[in-house]
Amino acid sequence: MRVFVAGGTGVLGRRLVPQLVARGHQVTATTTSSAKLGLLEKLGAEAVVMDGLDAASVGEAVAKARPEAIVHQMTAISVAHAGKPDMKHMDRWFAGTNRLRTEGTDHLLAAAEATGVTNFVAQGYGAWNGIRTGGWVKTEQDPVDPMTGTPAEPGMAAIRHVEDVVVKAGGAVLRYGWFYGPGAMEDLVEPVRKRQFPVVGGGDGYCSWVHLDDAASATVLAVEQQAKGVFDIVDDEPVPANVWLPYLAESAGAKRPMRFPTWLARPLAGDVAVMMMTEGRGFSNAKAKRELGWELRYPSWRQGFKEELA
Repeated sequence: MRVFVAGGTGVLGRRLVPQLVARGHQVTATTTSSAKLGLLEKLGAEAVVMDGLDAASVGEAVAKARPEAIVHQMTAISVAHAGKPDMKHMDRWFAGTNRLRTEGTDHLLAAAEATGVTNFVAQGYGAWNGIRTGGWVKTEQDPVDPMTGTPAEPGMAAIRHVEDVVVKAGGAVLRYGWFYGPGAMEDLVEPVRKRQFPVVGGGDGYCSWVHLDDAASATVLAVEQQAKGVFDIVDDEPVPANVWLPYLAESAGAKRPMRFPTWLARPLAGDVAVMMMTEGRGFSNAKAKRELGWELRYPSWRQGFKEELA
């Protein structure tokens, strides 16, 4: 199958492209930088420079590739694009990604329609942002939380946009959990080692994780099966912050995380971080395993953290 991967040099794109190639697919992958064309070629893809926010650039790249499937993995949350992670000012940190999830998604869908592509898979997000009512673990029937009035509100609106327009167009949205793995560990571990990532309040908020290789394998299955609808792509063990954070510190050889009361954490880390640590909702992977036949290499973050930080 001819597969067009928009955003091939991101942390997931770099794991996804080789898996698609290994399965015999002909891959065209995009980057915003000509300096990264060689990386994509080494991964086995035909490499293209494309501006995901420019409709003409997207339309031209897709038309030239003549794909049978389009995979939307465009984000702008790397340090190079957005600076250091900043949950206190998440609206600023995710500004570029929010545009790629709204304007960029629309441009890709328009290009898909123009070239007759109906097999469309897009990146969503489902880690700790499930609707904050009811139980701690959510399914695809549950919406993401709008996080109204917080700096995360624009990002949650962008995620809902992806889900709305892609599903309406007959495609699939994969709500990936919190990524970890090659290229995604240092930004996570560095503040833990510096004891700058405390457990807030009781740390009862849940989160769902997924190793990048497992996220990539689920994406390959969604492409090959021409999946439709929303799928939660997470591991088998949703977990509260007061469990995963100390375990991550131990795996990284760091001191045990400090504990901050919510009243102290809120002005320091912001509303979103407090919400994540105290009220977050994780997700269930039952649908993806059942409908896609997805099998995880890392069923638990426990195993994955240990292996990645060994």
